Amino acid sequence: MLNLDQHPFLVPFDNSFQLLQFSTQIDDYQGKSFYKEILKENLYHLDDLQHKLYAHDKFSVLLIFQAMDAAGKDSTIRSVFSGMNPTGFQVHSFKQPSKNELDQDFLWRTSKALPQRGRIGIFNRSYYEEVLVVRVHPHYLAGQRLPYEPHLDESNPNNLWSQRLESIADHEKHLARNGTIILKFFLNVSQQEQHKRFVSRIENPHKNWKFSADDLKESALWDSYMHAYEEALKATSKPWAPWYAIPADNKSVMRAMVSQIIREKLESLDLHFPDLSDEDKAKLPEYKKQLIV
Repeated sequence: MLNLDQHPFLVPFDNSFQLLQFSTQIDDYQGKSFYKEILKENLYHLDDLQHKLYAHDKFSVLLIFQAMDAAGKDSTIRSVFSGMNPTGFQVHSFKQPSKNELDQDFLWRTSKALPQRGRIGIFNRSYYEEVLVVRVHPHYLAGQRLPYEPHLDESNPNNLWSQRLESIADHEKHLARNGTIILKFFLNVSQQEQHKRFVSRIENPHKNWKFSADDLKESALWDSYMHAYEEALKATSKPWAPWYAIPADNKSVMRAMVSQIIREKLESLDLHFPDLSDEDKAKLPEYKKQLIV
């Protein structure tokens, strides 16, 4: 197993991250069946680890997935958590905020969905949308009715994006201090692969519903999105809330890597089922007698 602090797809903590240095593919591809076996084994262990996490009841786990359209967020979440007890985790997808949500600070709506101790919470998109989509489309800020005129000039160190990234980093540090294990996955798909998947959605009648003309409009802003992602990951990948830029051009590789990172992190927590006191253990035979008639 790899040391997660030295993982090849870990976004460094020293503010040196450059997205172009992280490939959307892996060099030593071993074949689809190889990665499916890794995923299968990891699912077996994740099921056991989830039970221990729930019984241990000291940690919560927050998993954040961010990516461009068609990178495979939904299918990865479905595949990696298919074997888990659904009562032990919850998935929240954050799309366009409601009017009520816009009347709150930008972290409010996700704070309500944070996982309890013993549970796994999955954010399919998250508060990072506020420094990704909104950064690429700053006109969305008009609907947020901010109490001041935001500085959007990126040369200004006090610009809105730097302020929001600082708030996010502080928010995640607070969560980590209180027992939330945070892992963040940027599913790093290439624009070429994205377009192939768009074509697949168009050609397959059962997938037509997944395609929208807006997908093409957003893809045309690829460079702006990559800049926003680079800035966000660089500013918020921390030891207590690391980002992993996972190669996403091959879905079987991506799912295997995500499942492996989650498994290894949970294994590092030394989770265990609670032990009964000697007094309670001594009473068990008597309880058993009462139950067996």
